[in-house]
Amino acid sequence: MPPPRATKRAPARRKSWPTLVVLLVLCYGVAAVGATATGDAGSTYAALDKPSWAPPGWLFGPVWTVLYGMIAVAGWLVARNPVPARRPAFAAWGVQLLLNALWTPLFFAAEQYGLALVDICMLLAALVATVLLAARVDRRASWLLGPYLLWVGYAAALNLALWLTN
Repeated sequence: MPPPRATKRAPARRKSWPTLVVLLVLCYGVAAVGATATGDAGSTYAALDKPSWAPPGWLFGPVWTVLYGMIAVAGWLVARNPVPARRPAFAAWGVQLLLNALWTPLFFAAEQYGLALVDICMLLAALVATVLLAARVDRRASWLLGPYLLWVGYAAALNLALWLTN
């Protein structure tokens, strides 16, 4: 008599949709907390002495809406992949999100442009680490983080310019 067959477990990927929802809520929660903590960031930004290459204030909302969705999907692609490299990649993802959450209150609510610059430089470092670590788990995740990395690099340069002129 042949040994009983082991029942196949459903792959972790099939059960990962709730994780995507949680990560989307988390990312958009960071956005909501930032918006709440800043009060009237639009008028604060409008009142700053800005370089000629600074984007208009209305652009930030749509850009961040798209980026937070991409950040969540990238985190989901990492979290759902059952490989050992997942843990450090997802830990770096969490660190970058925390640093992201800290920047807006530092810059707008506290008007601490120098501290915000330190935070965004740490965010850039954490984001580079996240992109590199995510590439070991799922290359799509690192590609999804590419536009975010470019935007944060641009925002860091803008933060520096605003700190020096205001």
